Amino acid sequence: MANAAAPEPKENMGQPMPRIDGRLKVTGGARYPSDIRLKEPVYAALALSSIALGSISRFRLDAARAVAGVIDIFTHETLSDAIKEQVMMGQSEQAGYAASTIRPLQSASILHDGQIIAIVVADTFEAATEAARLVAPEYDARTPSATFGSDGVTIEEAAKISKKHEDPKIGDAEAALRTAEVKVDNRYSTPVQHHNPIELFTTSCIWDGPKLTIFEPSQTAHGLRFGVAQQLGMNPDDVHVVSSFIGGAFGSKGATTERTALIAAIAKKLDRPVKFVSSRADAFFVSTYRAETEQRVALAASRDGKLTALIHEGHEVTSRPDGYFVGGTDTTTRMYACPNISTKVSVVHADRKTPGFMRAPAEMPYMFVLESAMDELAETLGIDPVELRRINDTQIEPIKGLAFTSRSLMPCFDAAAAAFRWSERNRKPGAARDGDWLIGQGCATSCYPTMVAPATARVSLMPDGTAHVETAAQDVGTGTYTVVAQMAAERLGIDARHVKVTLGDSKLPPAPVSGGSNVTASVCSAVAKACDAINEKLRGSNSQNLAEQFRRLGVSELVEYAETVAPGASPEGIDQLYKGISALGGGPKLKDRIQYAFGAQFIEVAVHSRTREIRVRRMTGAFAAGRIMNTRTARSQLMGGMIGGIGSALLEATEIDRRYARYVNKNLADYEVPVNADIEALDVILVPETDDKVNAVGVKGVGELGIVGTAAAVANAVYNATGIRVRDLPIRLDALLT
Repeated sequence: MANAAAPEPKENMGQPMPRIDGRLKVTGGARYPSDIRLKEPVYAALALSSIALGSISRFRLDAARAVAGVIDIFTHETLSDAIKEQVMMGQSEQAGYAASTIRPLQSASILHDGQIIAIVVADTFEAATEAARLVAPEYDARTPSATFGSDGVTIEEAAKISKKHEDPKIGDAEAALRTAEVKVDNRYSTPVQHHNPIELFTTSCIWDGPKLTIFEPSQTAHGLRFGVAQQLGMNPDDVHVVSSFIGGAFGSKGATTERTALIAAIAKKLDRPVKFVSSRADAFFVSTYRAETEQRVALAASRDGKLTALIHEGHEVTSRPDGYFVGGTDTTTRMYACPNISTKVSVVHADRKTPGFMRAPAEMPYMFVLESAMDELAETLGIDPVELRRINDTQIEPIKGLAFTSRSLMPCFDAAAAAFRWSERNRKPGAARDGDWLIGQGCATSCYPTMVAPATARVSLMPDGTAHVETAAQDVGTGTYTVVAQMAAERLGIDARHVKVTLGDSKLPPAPVSGGSNVTASVCSAVAKACDAINEKLRGSNSQNLAEQFRRLGVSELVEYAETVAPGASPEGIDQLYKGISALGGGPKLKDRIQYAFGAQFIEVAVHSRTREIRVRRMTGAFAAGRIMNTRTARSQLMGGMIGGIGSALLEATEIDRRYARYVNKNLADYEVPVNADIEALDVILVPETDDKVNAVGVKGVGELGIVGTAAAVANAVYNATGIRVRDLPIRLDALLT
């Protein structure tokens, strides 16, 4: 039965089938990697550096070793030979697997706060944790460079780091800005943010002779397999990764981190299984994070609202040795029609851990800036913000003149505006009140590039009408098990409840990383192809009875393996996939077209007139993303993204002590995330859209779409409520006390 949580399917939408793994999860039947029982395991705990730059002169380990149950303590003095090789993931021209080139326990050097300096192994989790706290290093500390404006940071152009990076440009934006009738030109900032998934970062390793099995929540089972094999100098065929369920990831579990290979090396040295489960504080260091940015956006327009210039410059912080960046101007320059565009992305090297992918890594921070500037331009022009976007809407992106495969941006704005009652908005800032509360409303564009990657799948059909789908894709909580079953059922003409789906094991046919909102499109394309091959075999039989058809064919089951490569992708994509490398393509990178999913978000906030407390009273989002496989799971993903966007706008920031380049609030008491009370009412509208150009199944992906634009919609609503324009995230009380 359709309801708010399971919207009635519209054109080109699948049924809101409940998650086939839902009962397992709510009853505790789902076995996450750390739940796997190991025979006589030992437990590992990390000791992390308390300085950001310098070296270790010596260790004092007597107190740690004295803890009952401690088996050994590993440092660079005893484990420096563990890691054989490490390369950046996707940052060098030769693709790699690791999140960073920084190699802990390989030397006495310290390159960032929270670097692993020792691993304590004990016969209980409690003993290992206690002893890790007693590891006492003596440091030769140096003054670190923390972030923007710190002494000693260096700046490097992104185009010089990666030959693949382009700073989109067309026309003469600076000249157009100088002569513009109307313009806005401001600077913005977004903070460091950490993932904090509910499931902590865990690794369990067990050896059987030369064979290594890893139980770890990973967004890429094959990528982790090859990454660890590379780090340990092993044959990848001897590494097996199991990751059947993942309790939240959003980029934090997408790369091979340094801890996995270290845990594996210790398990081999001890000849015993080793289990590691991070603490909540450790979680701020054993994975990646969203880097802080400083950006400038200048917009110029004629009096009728048509854009004449767009300048977008971004600076992002990264570590000293690595050149990681996200460069969101690929997207911001393609959102609206504009004849003159100039962009530049630069990287600021500081004494910090290398950042990494976090939900909508490029689009979230960069679209916050563009959509805030669009609202400011609308205010300056005296044009409704929705109408300003309509005036500049385009079916042809301005940089290369490529057509969008489909672009339903304005239908999304129209649907959301009607549901939100946008026409009733008081446009005068600070004019709407509800008692002591100032009421404001704002809107913003949502978008995300439609990415597709090579994928493989194996489908088996039985005479009794049951089927089995096998692929190494992961379900990070988004509903992959369910939509894969639905695709197979639809293609084979059977009930989805009769489809078994096996995921998250590197022994299965390889699938791309569960990132970039590509999995449903990529994997379902491969599943559909395999099912079509089975149907082709059955088509030769005249019998309508499935069991009879199998008897006539003389087989007990039909099994088909399929490979798919996205349109425009390299034919080498499957070969790369079998090496654990996901060759994602699409979005703005195609030569003949451009493909994006779109949405529109409207938000109402209440700001207390005296205390400046901010409350989100209601939010409405409308989204168009090609074929929606399951309206229930799609709504959940979009809703989760919108809630995450509220966190980015009002709450989430990892604070840095600039003197020592150290994080201050590395816990969930001080690192604030949204809770139920922060979201009073939320409405998700699924806008019908058909796009047969993006991939074989017409799916665009929604996993990251919902978070893009939310922060700008909040900031714009806060301005409408108070008349104060806030350009730095998160929006805090002190910014409104002017």
